[in-house]
Amino acid sequence: MEEMTRVVLDAMGGDNAPSEIVKGAVKAVKEHSDVSVVLVGQEDVVKKELEQYTYPTDRIAVTNADEVIETGEPPVTAIRRKKNSSIVVGLNIVKEGLADAFVSAGSTGAILAGGQLIVGRIKGVERPPLAPLIPTEKGVSILADCGANVDARPSHLVQFAIMGSLYMEHVVGIKNPRVAILNIGLEEEKGNQLVKETYPLLKECPGINFIGSVEAREVPAGYADVIVCDAFAGNVLLKMFEGTGKTFLRVIKGALTSSVKTKIGALLIKKALKDALKKFDASEYGGAPLLGCKGLVVKTHGSAKAGEVYNTIIQCRTFKQQNINDKISNRFSVE
Repeated sequence: MEEMTRVVLDAMGGDNAPSEIVKGAVKAVKEHSDVSVVLVGQEDVVKKELEQYTYPTDRIAVTNADEVIETGEPPVTAIRRKKNSSIVVGLNIVKEGLADAFVSAGSTGAILAGGQLIVGRIKGVERPPLAPLIPTEKGVSILADCGANVDARPSHLVQFAIMGSLYMEHVVGIKNPRVAILNIGLEEEKGNQLVKETYPLLKECPGINFIGSVEAREVPAGYADVIVCDAFAGNVLLKMFEGTGKTFLRVIKGALTSSVKTKIGALLIKKALKDALKKFDASEYGGAPLLGCKGLVVKTHGSAKAGEVYNTIIQCRTFKQQNINDKISNRFSVE
């Protein structure tokens, strides 16, 4: 008998809530018999959205949460004051062991704060990193950290490397994933104090395939499978990556529609171009997990639509099937 993966979805978080969140949930339970979803949010609003669909009703439930944490609110204050918000209620469901994962496109700060304050860290984990998969020429790489720990210490980055390696091997399926530290040069003596102190620790760390430094320009080429950095550098890299991609698409679209000849050419290459560009669509790979929490917490893009929500739910399913939290716990329990 299939073991059910139970995912809690914040139905009120993100630019396209609740319509796209609900749509993604319905797609997931219809296509995977071992997935169930709890939609957390304003009950009447969520149920009205569900009325549009036919789905296995025994695998989608609705839990009421009247409040919504807005993006501009101070995260810790909002978590403490808005006890009946969709984020807090959802995280508590995971904390109580009634679900395997929590997914939200809402306030990043509230999700990060709540993940640590409510769900809690696995014993031995010093700081959970927010670790998205980013598309590259060779597939995907994991970036740890991109938003949770701006003022990280060397020991934190070593743990990011370990958790990122476990994720890439068992969720993505890359054996012996290559680990690199984000740096301003390839030489060992390059970098700021954090990088210089972390580099030798990564070299000596057992169980990871450390290959040295990686410069930002090499990231899209897939130079490394696990990219380790503090959240400040990681967030700058991620936002530049996303911005460049969007700009590139606009430029290509403009060039292909600039004349009758280019429009004819665009029709001829449309399928090949679409397939190529799809590889660099971050929404195809789900959300960013907060690695090292006792239950899986995942942040999706604020602009997430049904496809990304669906992909994130399936990401949670793989995470559970591969027992990633047990692997993280076992690794740190022997250190």
